[in-house]
Amino acid sequence: MQRIGKLYFRYGTMGSAKTALLLTNAYNFEERGIAYLCFKPVTDTREAKNVIRSRIGIERECKWIYPETDLYATISRMYDSGGMMPGWMLVDEAQFLTARQVDELARVVDDFGCNVICYGLRTDFQTKLFEGSRRLFEIADSIEEVKSTCTCGRKTIVNARIDMEGRIVTEGAQVEIGGNDRYVAICRKCGRERGGEKY
Repeated sequence: MQRIGKLYFRYGTMGSAKTALLLTNAYNFEERGIAYLCFKPVTDTREAKNVIRSRIGIERECKWIYPETDLYATISRMYDSGGMMPGWMLVDEAQFLTARQVDELARVVDDFGCNVICYGLRTDFQTKLFEGSRRLFEIADSIEEVKSTCTCGRKTIVNARIDMEGRIVTEGAQVEIGGNDRYVAICRKCGRERGGEKY
């Protein structure tokens, strides 16, 4: 009997410990001898090598996903070459996936019974959905918010981009890789009060 998998999307703002949760899952799978794979879009250029690293300092090796990567074909080749199909796949920075790649992951779930957990942002610095996130909201079997709190006590909603002086930036390219030096997770109200009128 073929196992039944699910496509999960766990989203949150920057700094909400999404990557730490992914790495904790990987550690738990490893401790229990459960086969898994880690993936991350190469769009996230903060690391010089293929690793998933959390802000708290833990990391794990992963496989790169390029914009042209066919995830279904990649997983199928691993399976066809005699490799064991892992029970779980963990994908970091899933907002950078293309809609096509999300559909390919859904096919992996449906055809191979593998569970796929995608971790990522819901929206960009202008509060617009990323392509990969939009598709995950459309077709994921399970959607869960990883919540975090603004300095004022409200729930963070906005991944605000900031300049060198800490002022909110509301114009520019959707993707600009950066950490705490370029982004701050805040609620809508604080975003407006700090100059993000579009929130």
